[in-house]
Amino acid sequence: MRVGFVRDMLEDPTDLAITRAIIGLGHTLRLKVVAEGVETEREAQTLRPWDGDELQGYLFARPMPAQELSRWMGGRRLRLA
Repeated sequence: MRVGFVRDMLEDPTDLAITRAIIGLGHTLRLKVVAEGVETEREAQTLRPWDGDELQGYLFARPMPAQELSRWMGGRRLRLA
């Protein structure tokens, strides 16, 4: 399940409520919830207490070719383990 309301959630209380409700609904349905479009640490800090399964977005990395991703991940495997 993808949450597409992250971008405006800090400025729009409705998007914030929708984002939180979607994460809760996803968990109720036993789905893995990925919040995509996380671009700032403030967005990540807002989402973390709601127990989203994963965060994805430019805060962590820009899109890249598969070979570059493999090298990028290789340098992070020890930190993630």
